[in-house]
Amino acid sequence: MAVEILDLKTKHWGWTAVLPGLGLLAEDYPDAYLRTFDLSDGKYIHFSDDIKVPIEPFLGTMGVCPKDGDGTPIMPPGNFGGNLDVRQLTIGTKLYLPVQQAGALFSCGDGHAAQGDGEVCVSALECPMYASLKFTVIKASEKSIPSPQFQTKGGLTQKVNHDDFYGTTGVGPDLMTGAQEALRAMIDYVSETYNIEKIDAYLLASLCVDLKISEIVDAGQYVVSALLPLSIFNDSQE
Repeated sequence: MAVEILDLKTKHWGWTAVLPGLGLLAEDYPDAYLRTFDLSDGKYIHFSDDIKVPIEPFLGTMGVCPKDGDGTPIMPPGNFGGNLDVRQLTIGTKLYLPVQQAGALFSCGDGHAAQGDGEVCVSALECPMYASLKFTVIKASEKSIPSPQFQTKGGLTQKVNHDDFYGTTGVGPDLMTGAQEALRAMIDYVSETYNIEKIDAYLLASLCVDLKISEIVDAGQYVVSALLPLSIFNDSQE
């Protein structure tokens, strides 16, 4: 089944938070922490006086009913979709889902105004959202896929890929540890360079920092990069 994302509109407010026991750095930030944001201008999340994150809405949860599903939670995701949190599922993207039950039983939700690849603190900019979707049934003889696939319309980061980036890395034999090390280094960089609290730098990373597997084939030593779009800072904006 193809799901074409025709339109997405955020409502006027949203939130992001640290939830105890969850997130990539749960041990570093064990206490609950919540911030709310005014989204009424429809263009930016005003993180602070000097930081504006572009609104790029998408639905964090999109999926069909899994095979033999009976009260299946949306977390974690699976080959049926669910809580995918793929930030590229924006307006114009087509998501392809393998139908596993009669009628597909599609559902969606978890509206996000912005998120970096990784959703590192376990919340993006969560918000109420309007969505318009178009569904097309594709016969198995024409296309058969093992798990969700998607095709974007335009670049992967359409509103933040026009300027410079700052990157930090984690290097070692474990991808999870490498991701944590890259993120910790990024939090230190943002906190020291832009004079914000580390917990706020953690939230900001969840909204716009992308985790990438930069290298995975070199003698068991993997490189994970964390990439910060510098266009979000006022001194980089026109």
